[in-house]
Amino acid sequence: MINSPASGASGAFVHPALFYRGQADYLAGVGGFVRSALAADEPVLVAVPGPRLDALREDLGVAATGVTWTDMTHLGRNPGRILAALQDFADRHAGRPARIVGEPIWPGRSRAEVLEATRHEALINTAFAGRRATILCPYDVLGLPAAVVSDARRTHPTLLEDDKALLSPDYADASSVCADCDAPLPEPDGGAPWLAYTHGQLSEVRAYAEAFARGTALSAVRRGDLVLAVGEAAANSLAHGGGSGAIRLWSTAGSGAGAGVVAEIRDGGHLADPLAGRRRPALASADGGRGLWMIHQLCDLVEIRASDGGLTLRLHMTTC
Repeated sequence: MINSPASGASGAFVHPALFYRGQADYLAGVGGFVRSALAADEPVLVAVPGPRLDALREDLGVAATGVTWTDMTHLGRNPGRILAALQDFADRHAGRPARIVGEPIWPGRSRAEVLEATRHEALINTAFAGRRATILCPYDVLGLPAAVVSDARRTHPTLLEDDKALLSPDYADASSVCADCDAPLPEPDGGAPWLAYTHGQLSEVRAYAEAFARGTALSAVRRGDLVLAVGEAAANSLAHGGGSGAIRLWSTAGSGAGAGVVAEIRDGGHLADPLAGRRRPALASADGGRGLWMIHQLCDLVEIRASDGGLTLRLHMTTC
């Protein structure tokens, strides 16, 4: 079922969605893909949620030692981190056709997480265009909302279902999918006050975030991560967002990824590159998007909204 559309024999990038129903279907589809890659002596990365990871390892037996395994619930907690990890794996095996299984959406994901993971799926097609790689993305059609499965048909050129491989008639350009992911951000319960800042006030922004975080359930380490991320976002405002911005913070109580803190930063900037922050910046680059990259590495979820009026970053930091 999988060898034909996922073989990458032509040297082009291949990005199929595998629609599965139950564990037996999952093991047959994903396990078959992995076995085919191992038989061809091709490097394989499997990044799926922990329970699926364990089932695949057991099913593959001794062959599992030839696979690089990653728990997607950790790697993909913030979907903005996934793409760089996939590209790093492919880069480590330059000159060979990398084979990757990536399952960024699973039952229980919050709506915000699903939107950012869907954005990630669309951007894969841009980031890997022209590379000799195949990224197989499993979707649990019994456990996921119909809208998520429908979006998978838009983000994957090829669909694998019921032992058939088909071109997706609903496949859409990444810019169109990403625009649809830009749903309005909901207002925090009870509201939250804004603090405006401009040049010379970066230390005040950091102090404001630190003072707020001390009154929350965040650990000292998590507070430090939040202050660092906020500082990077505010510095970007001053350097690239018109020289000023505004920030507000509020606590969350067990919704989505869990209790924690949200920091929202707004400025007059624009995001010219939709892959900014999702690709590891080059060391030699004078302006490689390092701030946004660091923010993605530090936070549990990053929501970005770009409009004619400016840029909004909503940074989520949970207690664990």
